[in-house]
Amino acid sequence: MSNGIPQIEPGLTGLDGHEAARRLARDGANELADSRSREGWRLLREVLVEPMFLLLLAAGGIYLLLGDVREAVMLLGFVVLIIVITILQQYRTAKVLSKLRDLSSPRALVLRDGAVRRIPGRELVVGDTVLLAEGDRVPADGKLLTCNELAIDESLLTGESRPVRKQLGQAERELTHAWAGTLVVQGQGWASVTATGARSELGRIGALVDDIKPPSSPLQQETQRLVQRIALVALVLSLLAIALYGLSRGNWLGALLAGITLAMSLLPQELPVIMTVLLALGARRIARHGVLTRRLDAIESLGETTVLCVDKTGTLTQNRLSVRALATPDTLGWVNAGDPLPEELHTLLEYGVLASEIAPSDPLEQAFHAFADSALPQDRRHADWALGPEYELSPALPAMTHCWRAPAQDERILACKGAPEAVIELCRLPPEPAAAVMAQVARLAQDGLRVLAVARGRHADGEWPATQYGFDYEYLGLIGLADPLRPEVPDAVAACRQAGIRVVMITGDNPGTAAAIARQAGIPAGHIVTGSMLAGLDDAALRAEAARACVFARIQPQQKLRLIDALKTNGEVVAMTGDGVNDAPALRAAHIGIAMGQRGTDVAREAATLVLLEDNFSAIVTAMQLGRRIYANLQRAVIYTIAIHLPIIGLALTPLLFGMPLLLAPIHVMFLELVIDPACSLVFEAEPSAADLMQRPPRRQTSALLDVHALWSSLRQGLALLLVTVGVYAWTLQGMGSIEQARAAGFATLVLGNLGLLFATRPLGRPTRTLLWVSAITLTALGLAVLWPRLAQMFQMAQPSAQHWLWIGIATLLGLLAARWLGRSNQPAEVAG
Repeated sequence: MSNGIPQIEPGLTGLDGHEAARRLARDGANELADSRSREGWRLLREVLVEPMFLLLLAAGGIYLLLGDVREAVMLLGFVVLIIVITILQQYRTAKVLSKLRDLSSPRALVLRDGAVRRIPGRELVVGDTVLLAEGDRVPADGKLLTCNELAIDESLLTGESRPVRKQLGQAERELTHAWAGTLVVQGQGWASVTATGARSELGRIGALVDDIKPPSSPLQQETQRLVQRIALVALVLSLLAIALYGLSRGNWLGALLAGITLAMSLLPQELPVIMTVLLALGARRIARHGVLTRRLDAIESLGETTVLCVDKTGTLTQNRLSVRALATPDTLGWVNAGDPLPEELHTLLEYGVLASEIAPSDPLEQAFHAFADSALPQDRRHADWALGPEYELSPALPAMTHCWRAPAQDERILACKGAPEAVIELCRLPPEPAAAVMAQVARLAQDGLRVLAVARGRHADGEWPATQYGFDYEYLGLIGLADPLRPEVPDAVAACRQAGIRVVMITGDNPGTAAAIARQAGIPAGHIVTGSMLAGLDDAALRAEAARACVFARIQPQQKLRLIDALKTNGEVVAMTGDGVNDAPALRAAHIGIAMGQRGTDVAREAATLVLLEDNFSAIVTAMQLGRRIYANLQRAVIYTIAIHLPIIGLALTPLLFGMPLLLAPIHVMFLELVIDPACSLVFEAEPSAADLMQRPPRRQTSALLDVHALWSSLRQGLALLLVTVGVYAWTLQGMGSIEQARAAGFATLVLGNLGLLFATRPLGRPTRTLLWVSAITLTALGLAVLWPRLAQMFQMAQPSAQHWLWIGIATLLGLLAARWLGRSNQPAEVAG
């Protein structure tokens, strides 16, 4: 099978889908109990302790003391409405995050309905037959049915750091069982699930990490600092307002109410909500394109990425390997599936298959088996041979040997395959034949083929040697496999280069193959650094090569970490793809670790911040574009929030300073908050990317969400709206209307100016459907508050005259034009354009 799904070993059976569904309904999901069931109460508790909620309750109490029951009831109504809206909004965000957690949870390969399927680990049930492979977390407790060099790290449960080598037919239960949560560090095996979820050994210990809160990201910390500073300013100004009102007017209850109104207008409680909602909805938007976000703070770094390090196989290529060429020392033959294979090449393919797993999960070995099924006669498949010891490949020796016993000849047969350099070394070829082999390798690599060498040998009865160097091998030849480039890769690489992102290929393949694929993908391949070259470089020389080269070949997994560190030392923001156990350190070290969802191990997924569902390179580029879009919209939302709060603060403070009647009461501030919250989160999240977003260089890592330019732009926009609103209020108050009409005129100008500010902050172009809906609902609510007599009376307003509406419209238009001009002239690069 393809995509890393192994063939079914003989004798294994699995559940059918209907029985699995029945057991899942009976026993529940294979997961530990978590705190998500308590989220409703947690959200309610968080809302009840919000400063805005407490200020509303205080204002309602003051209205009751003043004998204004209607105002108090109106405020309490707003309290209930805000609680409902806030909880619904946060619950929606929590549901999005919960779905993302479920999608990025460990997967399992299970035998169902006679076929191997990849399912979420939570859907496993007792009786399932599940595959355990190197690099995976064991998804449930199970009894081993088969094991092939299987070793499991059980330190999570036992504290013992040494892996346990599993063996069938042993009396010790520890050797014949696997436990949920432990890590497969070597080999593979099939197990029958015996316990899931809370009934597993891990479940009995308990989910100790469930309530551990992850540390705040840099963006969260920046937002928290901003909110704390503004809250301190709000407290000081509110105390000054109370003193000013009380001393000048002698009404201390009214002074307290004015101070509460000012505090409510100052508190930017939307900022943490904006950040959480935009990042969560952005993560869901990215997930629609096949990229799961395991941590929301990864979105912060997407727009900063300057270097993207990618593997070749499965990322740039399709990971659909097929045998295309076989070469002996005397013959080079190009083949296709179904073509007859010359007899002189039978032995080469025969031993290539013998050096592979019987039921392989690796696409390369699957390609060997698939070609052999059509090209080799049955007597060359050796179904009756018994597999003995296996010598796995290692970073020091990238070759593997399988030892077989042939019953008919009563012989010990060796089959070896691996990197040509390693097999040449094991066969101890003299310099001249070795050079001829490497010339054939270069010829095959020019066509982008992945090349492996094959050797055979015999071993006399007696002790097996400790390493492969203890055998005598006979060199047989080379096998070249084609893995075509993904058709979307050249355009995606070009898009990265246009966006200022350097694409670097890091592969274990030989330099010739790497160079051929790099040229097809559009990656510069004029200078290639190999693993052996890298090993001889000191840190300074490696940093120089990391800045120069875009192709690294024959790289060992442990060298990836050193390369990532060199790029980071050069000041690059690094994203890296990986799939294996040995990739985990480098994935964790990179600013953005990207794990392969199809062929990636659980260890790689746990170390990464993003997971590709389809192992598709173009999805990475799309995620980077969406990351830039999310951050740009987040900046717009923050600029808008600061800008709209300035006129609200000014309208709460100006009447106190000039002895005018108060324009805003708590009820008016609450009306505005009901407009601002959805505008911040929903309107800006829905804004599309700027047309030239991927033509701009990456955002600097040191740039702040709200830098000096953005803050100045925001303050100027807010000041323009404040001057217009105060002007309309003062002009109406000075002789053209009653206090109630002046309040209505000023309030209507402020609300219309708020909508204008939404349009001024967003890019030019067709408004989104979300913006139009928010505008329509806001205008309807404003019309009811001003024109419906009963509601207008509650808001202490009276209907303005036609002349008032004319001036309101003119002032709002002027304010919109001024805000647009002031806001466009000096915005940060991320939102400009």
